[in-house]
Amino acid sequence: MEDITTSELKERKDASETLNVLDVRETWEHEEQNIGGNNIPLGTLPHRLADLEDKKDQELIVYCRTGNRSGQAQRYLQQQGFTQVRNLLGGIEAYPA
Repeated sequence: MEDITTSELKERKDASETLNVLDVRETWEHEEQNIGGNNIPLGTLPHRLADLEDKKDQELIVYCRTGNRSGQAQRYLQQQGFTQVRNLLGGIEAYPA
Protein backbone atom coordinates (compact mmCIF):
# COMPACT_ATOMS: atom_id res chain seq x y z
CA MET A 1 0.00 0.00 0.00
CA GLU A 2 1.29 3.45 -0.83
CA ASP A 3 2.46 5.91 1.80
CA ILE A 4 0.31 8.80 2.96
CA THR A 5 1.13 12.50 2.77
CA THR A 6 0.75 14.81 5.73
CA SER A 7 -1.81 16.91 3.84
CA GLU A 8 -3.96 13.83 3.10
CA LEU A 9 -3.82 12.76 6.74
CA LYS A 10 -4.69 16.26 7.95
CA GLU A 11 -7.67 16.45 5.57
CA ARG A 12 -8.95 13.09 6.79
CA LYS A 13 -8.46 14.04 10.46
CA ASP A 14 -10.17 17.41 9.89
CA ALA A 15 -13.12 15.49 8.37
CA SER A 16 -13.31 13.48 11.63
CA GLU A 17 -12.63 10.24 9.78
CA THR A 18 -11.97 7.28 12.08
CA LEU A 19 -8.32 6.35 11.51
CA ASN A 20 -5.94 3.76 12.92
CA VAL A 21 -2.82 5.77 13.71
CA LEU A 22 0.34 4.39 15.30
CA ASP A 23 3.17 6.54 16.69
CA VAL A 24 6.40 4.50 16.82
CA ARG A 25 8.46 7.21 18.54
CA GLU A 26 9.59 6.90 22.14
CA THR A 27 6.98 7.55 24.83
CA TRP A 28 8.57 10.86 25.87
CA GLU A 29 8.40 12.09 22.26
CA HIS A 30 4.72 11.14 22.05
CA GLU A 31 4.02 12.95 25.31
CA GLU A 32 5.73 16.14 24.06
CA GLN A 33 3.81 16.29 20.77
CA ASN A 34 1.61 13.90 18.84
CA ILE A 35 -1.11 13.78 16.23
CA GLY A 36 -3.07 11.09 18.00
CA GLY A 37 -3.17 7.35 17.86
CA ASN A 38 -1.52 4.61 19.87
CA ASN A 39 2.10 4.93 20.96
CA ILE A 40 4.16 1.77 20.55
CA PRO A 41 7.88 2.63 20.33
CA LEU A 42 9.62 0.90 17.42
CA GLY A 43 11.89 -1.12 19.71
CA THR A 44 8.92 -2.66 21.51
CA LEU A 45 6.84 -3.36 18.40
CA PRO A 46 7.76 -7.08 18.10
CA HIS A 47 6.55 -7.62 21.67
CA ARG A 48 3.34 -5.63 21.19
CA LEU A 49 1.97 -7.14 17.96
CA ALA A 50 -1.00 -8.59 19.86
CA ASP A 51 -2.09 -5.00 20.58
CA LEU A 52 -2.51 -4.46 16.82
CA GLU A 53 -3.84 -7.89 15.79
CA ASP A 54 -7.37 -6.56 15.19
CA LYS A 55 -5.95 -4.06 12.66
CA LYS A 56 -4.16 -6.65 10.52
CA ASP A 57 -6.48 -6.14 7.54
CA GLN A 58 -7.32 -2.48 8.17
CA GLU A 59 -5.52 0.67 7.08
CA LEU A 60 -2.85 1.47 9.68
CA ILE A 61 -1.06 4.83 9.42
CA VAL A 62 2.36 4.75 11.06
CA TYR A 63 4.35 7.86 11.94
CA CYS A 64 7.49 9.04 13.72
CA ARG A 65 9.49 12.27 13.70
CA THR A 66 10.71 12.26 10.08
CA GLY A 67 9.47 9.01 8.52
CA ASN A 68 12.53 6.80 9.05
CA ARG A 69 11.41 4.75 12.06
CA SER A 70 7.87 4.53 10.73
CA GLY A 71 9.27 3.20 7.45
CA GLN A 72 11.05 0.47 9.40
CA ALA A 73 7.83 -0.26 11.31
CA GLN A 74 5.89 -0.38 8.04
CA ARG A 75 8.23 -3.00 6.57
CA TYR A 76 8.20 -5.04 9.78
CA LEU A 77 4.40 -5.00 10.05
CA GLN A 78 4.05 -5.99 6.39
CA GLN A 79 6.37 -8.95 7.05
CA GLN A 80 4.06 -9.91 9.93
CA GLY A 81 1.03 -10.03 7.62
CA PHE A 82 -0.40 -6.52 8.02
CA THR A 83 -1.87 -5.71 4.62
CA GLN A 84 -2.59 -1.96 4.63
CA VAL A 85 0.27 -0.21 6.43
CA ARG A 86 0.94 3.36 5.30
CA ASN A 87 3.96 5.43 6.33
CA LEU A 88 3.39 9.15 7.00
CA LEU A 89 5.82 10.84 4.61
CA GLY A 90 8.01 13.37 6.41
CA GLY A 91 6.66 12.32 9.81
CA ILE A 92 5.31 14.66 12.44
CA GLU A 93 7.90 17.30 11.48
CA ALA A 94 6.13 17.74 8.14
CA TYR A 95 2.62 17.68 9.60
CA PRO A 96 0.81 21.02 9.15
CA ALA A 97 -0.01 22.81 12.39
